[in-house]
Amino acid sequence: MSESSFTGRLAASPQPQFVLTLSCADRSGIVHAVAGQLAGAGCNILESQQFGDPFTGRFFMRVHISGPPGRGAPELREQFAPVATEFGMDWEVHDLAVRPRVLILVSKLGHCLNDLLFRRETGALKIDVPAIVSNHPDFAALARWHGVPFHHLPVTPDTKPEAEAKLRALVDEHQIDLVVLARYMQVLSDDLCRDLTGRAINIHHSFLPSFKGARPYHQAHARGVKLIGATAHYVTAALDEGPIIEQEVARVDHTDAPEDMVAVGRDVECLALSRAVRWHVEHRILLNGDRTVVFR
Repeated sequence: MSESSFTGRLAASPQPQFVLTLSCADRSGIVHAVAGQLAGAGCNILESQQFGDPFTGRFFMRVHISGPPGRGAPELREQFAPVATEFGMDWEVHDLAVRPRVLILVSKLGHCLNDLLFRRETGALKIDVPAIVSNHPDFAALARWHGVPFHHLPVTPDTKPEAEAKLRALVDEHQIDLVVLARYMQVLSDDLCRDLTGRAINIHHSFLPSFKGARPYHQAHARGVKLIGATAHYVTAALDEGPIIEQEVARVDHTDAPEDMVAVGRDVECLALSRAVRWHVEHRILLNGDRTVVFR
């Protein structure tokens, strides 16, 4: 089954809206069963996208629906469960009235942080940011201007376990849905990476899989590249190897010094990261092994 999309008329409605996401082994009858179950639950399909991966044999689907007034996500989950069980689905129902709660981590470069906060302020990103965490105090004033609590958690080899414990406490306290590493220049422990599987996004200032690790723009300059880029990916214990969500590029040439590439790179980093965050909070990304399916 190939990728396809159906978009219905999105009219203003007082009815609650939800997104159903699912993946399972590909076989005939999935779309029919999903649509039938949703119709039986009194839901209207506003948008539906699906993709069958011929290489993995997996089927992926995202359905934007409106439900009957007074119906919540728990009731829809209960009604959809029989179909999910029949097809062995990994699935979830997301209530679009609930704004995802995002924790942002940053170090000494604030362009991605500033961009995310601006997009939140203007409504381009429909998220709540209950806290910002940094291993440096540099952006306390920026956080204060946006009305977001700022937590300075210094990290040294001796204090890293303590800092991560405090970070975990903030994730739990604020019921965080997504952690964003907005140029946070600390490597998270393997245990923390595993605990945040599928809900932590990093921006790497390179077009992965090339130029991993530190100073990638300088590596790119040394190789004489003509394109530089940035990669937003999910965080895993393997450094800079998590499933890629989005990549953005810009053209450079022989006249550009490493510092010029760094300056150009800041723009592409902001673009790639903001898109990845938006697609995640809009429930458009499904994991497909080491890759992602992104319904735009």
